[in-house]
Amino acid sequence: MASKGFFNAFDDVVILGGVRTPMVDYCGALGHVSPTDLGIKVAREALARTGTQAEEIGSVVTGNMAPGDFDQFFLPRHIGLYAGVPVNVPALMAQRICGTGFELFRQAGEHISGGLCDAALVVGTENMTRNPIAAFDHRTGFKLGAPVGFKDYMWEALKDPAAGINMIQTAENLAKKYGITRESVDEFASASFAKAVAAQENGFLAGEIVPVVTEKFEIEGYKARGIRLQGKITEVDRDTHPRVSPMEVLAKLKPVFEGGVQTGGNSSALVDAAAACVVTSGAYAKAQGKAPLARVVAAAVVGVPPEIMGIGPAPAIRLLLERTGLKLDDIARFEINEAQGAQTLSVAKDLGMDIAKLNVNGGAIALGHPLAATGVRLTLTLARELQRSGLKYGISSACVGGGQGIALLIENLNA
Repeated sequence: MASKGFFNAFDDVVILGGVRTPMVDYCGALGHVSPTDLGIKVAREALARTGTQAEEIGSVVTGNMAPGDFDQFFLPRHIGLYAGVPVNVPALMAQRICGTGFELFRQAGEHISGGLCDAALVVGTENMTRNPIAAFDHRTGFKLGAPVGFKDYMWEALKDPAAGINMIQTAENLAKKYGITRESVDEFASASFAKAVAAQENGFLAGEIVPVVTEKFEIEGYKARGIRLQGKITEVDRDTHPRVSPMEVLAKLKPVFEGGVQTGGNSSALVDAAAACVVTSGAYAKAQGKAPLARVVAAAVVGVPPEIMGIGPAPAIRLLLERTGLKLDDIARFEINEAQGAQTLSVAKDLGMDIAKLNVNGGAIALGHPLAATGVRLTLTLARELQRSGLKYGISSACVGGGQGIALLIENLNA
């Protein structure tokens, strides 16, 4: 029986290239920067690095989960405008929680395949630091003696009220289901840190990073925007979370839930970051004399039970393989978001995946998981890794809170 879910095959959609900011620990150097401005920064740089004229962009597709300021409604429009995209080109904000960045490629692919445009600008941006302390109950005032409803938006958003558990508990459910031990999760996390540190030291990660500095973004006829770094910091040019993390150090951390396997050291890091790619038709790239970074072959999105939402990448990847006729062994590299260590290991075990192909430059445990930016970052990293290694097919994927999985199949046209 065929798997159920959304499936899109794209005949002529390519990624010209892309870039991201450094991923900086929350409450760090990017903590005061609007996600809109982080998005503008990477949008401008993605256009510059691919040699794409902003006037050629026919669709702006963005993602941002939690509002980082009162301007969030305008985020997609402002990213397009301040990146220099023509004023008559529309902009869209998509939302699939942790799968948002992948969804941006899927929608850009639909726009291009449907003839709406030849080139799209894809931008995911997230400032976790600026997640608000919010209240939804007080529009009519504060009643005498009634509880005050202000809560931490980021913490509360981790809980799925349908299942009555938070995202970390869904990983604990998977650990029990698949027999994932604390030792194996810490081992996986330690390896993620080691791979990320190596990728920093050998310069691979620097190849996809644009340094962030204090600067202005100006367009004629409208107020200037910009980035202002705080204090004595003049430039942010590298990811801040990767560090050597031996097993014996991780083993000393207390689990989030007593008797559980997940800790602060083997779960995804909270970071602020943005990432952008230019996505076009293959015909456009050829006409412009540009060599694509990768071809977007297909996308798949599925639903899974909320209480084990982390297993989502497994059926999404299966759907991709079923509909494209490829086998798991045909996939040379996987980038699967490390929401939690037990969750990622459960996906690998469910699929029977060769873990040596997984997150070879480190994952979200070491680098961080900036929600809407994650899927763009993972796909960009994957495309660059396929090019570097001379390998043909790769899949980027993530689980999605509430019970979904999403995956993209990309191809290195030079392999």
